[in-house]
Amino acid sequence: MKHFIDLHGMSHKEALSKTENALIMASLENGMEFEIITGNSQILQKKIIDKILGKYNFSYYIPSSNLGMIIVSENVLY
Repeated sequence: MKHFIDLHGMSHKEALSKTENALIMASLENGMEFEIITGNSQILQKKIIDKILGKYNFSYYIPSSNLGMIIVSENVLY
């Protein structure tokens, strides 16, 4: 199932918390795909990658067609 979260208008602290919770819940599904819409904040993207995606070993990429998005596809929680 495909999930997404749009972080526009959130503080970085709130965005990190909501993203972590949403990813953990979505990761319980096989074949999970998750879109994180960050906008143009490279700082927020780095925080998400370092503090969440790396922590839980999520696989991700930033599409060249939309640099304000992170696509998360798999993890090792299940």
